[in-house]
Amino acid sequence: MQEERRAHSNGDQEIQPASEPTSSEKSTNPAPPARPAGLGRAAPLLEPAARVVQQPRVNSSVSSMQSQQVEDSTNGETEEYDETREKLQMIRVKFLRLAHRLGQTPHNVVVAQVLYRLGLAEQLRGRNGGRVGAFSFDRASAMAEQLEAAGQEPLDFSCTIMVLGKTGVGKSATINSIFDEVKFGTDAFFLGTKKVQDVVGTVQGIKVRIIDTPGLLPSSSDQTQNEKMLRSVKQFIKKTPPDIVLYLDRLDMQSRDFSDMPLLHTITEIFGPSIWFNAIVVLTHAASAPPDGPNGTASSYDMFVTQRSHVVQQAIRQAAGDMRLMNPVSLVENHSACRTNRAGQRVLPNGQVWKPHLLLLSFASKILAEANTLLKLQDSPTGKPFPNRTRAPPLPFLLSSLLQSRPQLKLPEEQFGDGDDFDDDLDESSDSDEESEFDELPPFKRLTKAQEARLSKSQKKEYFDELEYREKLFMKKQLKEEKKRRKMMKKMASSTKGLPSDLSKDEEESGGAAAVPIPLPDYALPASFDSDNPTHRYRHLDSSHQWLVRPVLDTHGWDHDVGYEGINVERLFVVKDKIPLSFSGQVTKDKKEANVQLEAASSIKHGEGKATSLGFDMQTVGKDLAYTLRSETRFCNFRKNKATAGLSVTLLGDALSAGWKVEDKLIANKQFQLVMTGGAMTARGDVAYGGSLEAQLRDKDYPLGRSLSTLGLSVMDWHGDLAIGCNLQSQIPIGRSSNLIARVNLNNRGAGQASIRLNSSEQIQLALVGLIPLLRKLHGHLQQLSSQ
Repeated sequence: MQEERRAHSNGDQEIQPASEPTSSEKSTNPAPPARPAGLGRAAPLLEPAARVVQQPRVNSSVSSMQSQQVEDSTNGETEEYDETREKLQMIRVKFLRLAHRLGQTPHNVVVAQVLYRLGLAEQLRGRNGGRVGAFSFDRASAMAEQLEAAGQEPLDFSCTIMVLGKTGVGKSATINSIFDEVKFGTDAFFLGTKKVQDVVGTVQGIKVRIIDTPGLLPSSSDQTQNEKMLRSVKQFIKKTPPDIVLYLDRLDMQSRDFSDMPLLHTITEIFGPSIWFNAIVVLTHAASAPPDGPNGTASSYDMFVTQRSHVVQQAIRQAAGDMRLMNPVSLVENHSACRTNRAGQRVLPNGQVWKPHLLLLSFASKILAEANTLLKLQDSPTGKPFPNRTRAPPLPFLLSSLLQSRPQLKLPEEQFGDGDDFDDDLDESSDSDEESEFDELPPFKRLTKAQEARLSKSQKKEYFDELEYREKLFMKKQLKEEKKRRKMMKKMASSTKGLPSDLSKDEEESGGAAAVPIPLPDYALPASFDSDNPTHRYRHLDSSHQWLVRPVLDTHGWDHDVGYEGINVERLFVVKDKIPLSFSGQVTKDKKEANVQLEAASSIKHGEGKATSLGFDMQTVGKDLAYTLRSETRFCNFRKNKATAGLSVTLLGDALSAGWKVEDKLIANKQFQLVMTGGAMTARGDVAYGGSLEAQLRDKDYPLGRSLSTLGLSVMDWHGDLAIGCNLQSQIPIGRSSNLIARVNLNNRGAGQASIRLNSSEQIQLALVGLIPLLRKLHGHLQQLSSQ
């Protein structure tokens, strides 16, 4: 059950009740609240630093006067801030007293989250981004306990609650249960409330005013009558508007066809969409037994409540026109036969005492509204009932994107492979060692399968070992020839740079053959049980046109559906025959949302082993567009070392973020290399730090040798929350056609994952291992049936 009004980030300029975590999550202490679930990350609450006032110079009257004015204004701001802070502290004490009277401790999830929101609001209004001290929560808790123990200080608090809902859902009965006395008459066979009326009473010494409204009808033909009743309700609450609205419905009334939509639309038209932003969904008859599931077995109570709550919440979202809306849900049971605890309080089947929980949610909304008014967090322009909410930039996401290594853009004549220049330099010494080793081998003739069958076991082993050795030497020879060809092409490209442009173009046209369209690689289509698998739809030729246009395929689509959901465009330009410029864009759209990704990059060389890359990215982040301008400079300070320094600026909404990074790549030899990266990202006075380290150990003859091990370590520090992750991956060859791959992931929060995978192209019987979990599941199901 959640209490988060609107799913916005922590930078929202309005205090709102936070979402209540599930039962698996721990409650938090109020001193200080350590990030209750559903509220996202937040900085540790610290005391705001005192402002430094410069002392006036004695020998200058002008500077003395200016300094005195600065000091006076500073003292005024300090006094105003201290007064506001003290009032907010009293609001915090008041809420703790309310929770104490309702029998709730500061460890209650709702209490902890409200205190967290109050601290966050004080941080937003604090000077220089100061944060709330932990002693504020301890002092408020101690003061609340002292006042409640003395019992002499009256509690200056009252709450007005309005009840809305269909007829017969139990509005009047719920009001009677809240006051523990009959305030309104109820009858199971006749309509109860016929006009708007209110009642005032006390609950645990707290003044509560509840407005009861006539029952509404869900049918479309009855909406005219509903409008008349709702207009009378609107006129009734015009002078004293309610602090919270309870929308009641029955838990045991299954309706999945959104039959209540006409009624919800009528409520929205009369009161406006803002009525749902401060509403609680109340489901009565909460002690009802859950219905049977689809297979005839009884469904769980929690699942029943979740499904019913989701239906009502989804209908309210559609009526309000805001799919981010998340109204909290509270359960109510008014029947006299409801189970009670030793204190006589009614208890639901899930063990929850519903009355204190419902009142605590209502009082929390009133408390947060008072804090909003005090801190003036809802200053909105005239004519706009709701303020424009600014979204805090996702600094960890932006920093992770900045720390990623990007390949340097090269000219077309330099793109003769994806290998690193370091690899070519390191292989120069070994090119001549075994250059003719394959050519010096004696002739060898492969055997047929019939001849292989007549060999003994030892002869087969010797034969396949010799065959594998020759294949490895042959592949080595091909790789060396490819490297030589790449070096020769680079030399030819560098030699043609000094020639006139017309002559070099004529040589290219005379030497190059006519471009012939070739088929592009097939898409990796998902497995299908359909005999009609039209793979030919996804085959197309590579055009000789400079613009490369390809469709974007959704591999998780439905059968008999084309699956194309977007288009991808790429183009490589050359500016002044020496500056490469690439452009790539992708647009995808489905029935719900559209995503845009554009990237423009270029690279400029300024010396031997030195280059600067420039890039501009535009991508969709949620409902906003993020614009990123980045730059990186690479230089080789040693033969086996490459250093990179980069800057990045991102505009997301109205938030501007800037960051930097430093990267160093060390290649000790052909087998071992180490990459270290570190950087920081800042926005609106907030800073996130991060770094990573990756070590790779591979076979001496890689990629011919399949042995490869990688160790990665990543660190991220944001708002004082340190996240450390470590992952290890190792690939070990077993025989000629089998690989053992092991992966281990672990973080500092105690979560991790380990997996082992065995690939083989000869031992097909290894696939039978996958039957073990299926057999265990079948065995457990049979045991369950036999026990029943």
